[in-house]
Amino acid sequence: MPRKRLISLAVLVGGALMLQGCLVGAVVGTGAAVVGGTVKATGAVLGAGVDAVTTSDEETRLKREREQRDYEREQRRCEQRRAHGRDC
Repeated sequence: MPRKRLISLAVLVGGALMLQGCLVGAVVGTGAAVVGGTVKATGAVLGAGVDAVTTSDEETRLKREREQRDYEREQRRCEQRRAHGRDC
């Protein structure tokens, strides 16, 4: 029976993590309470899932810098086109 609970909980957590960017809290009733080593395993799975759906500040900064460089590159190309009498 505890194995079925673990599988059910894993399916529930996996389904919740598939929602893009949303973390869904699961309310577990007393009949489906999980104790002991199962809680540790579930915590590790949930922690890994949270890491998978969140973006670090460093990644966000790098993305913004890359987008800024792309924007500036496109602006320079546009200016060159205009200098040659073409539209952007």
